Amino acid sequence: MSHKVLILNGPNLNLLGKREPEIYGFQTLQDVEDLCVKNAKGLNLTIDFRQSNSEGTLVDWIQEARESFDGIIINPAAYSHTSVAILDALQAANKPVIEVHLSNIHKREEFRHSSFVSKTATGVICGLGVDGYDLAMQAISRILSSR
Repeated sequence: MSHKVLILNGPNLNLLGKREPEIYGFQTLQDVEDLCVKNAKGLNLTIDFRQSNSEGTLVDWIQEARESFDGIIINPAAYSHTSVAILDALQAANKPVIEVHLSNIHKREEFRHSSFVSKTATGVICGLGVDGYDLAMQAISRILSSR
């Protein structure tokens, strides 16, 4: 049986490949989605890959995950450091959560060192670029298969 995983991407990730490539790389969000779709099959995952610049939309999708998904992978981007609403929604979803960041948030500005999402995440992957998504999918596949 395939596990359903929601992969969420927060604000400005639609600009991947164009915005600050020295930090985030040259791959686009479509490249990331293509990688995830390709690798999901071998991990027994069915994924739904989404991006929004709106905090409320991300909260709505997380709430949807309560009933429709087995786990969540999220790159909350800037909302990592500001959104109690996303934290609350993830806690209410009561699903395994893997938090992903393309850059190493701990090597960046001080305000990026703290993440509300990390307080509820099962695991956090940061600083490995696009490979972080693949690692997150491997981790969530193992977590869900062990249940």
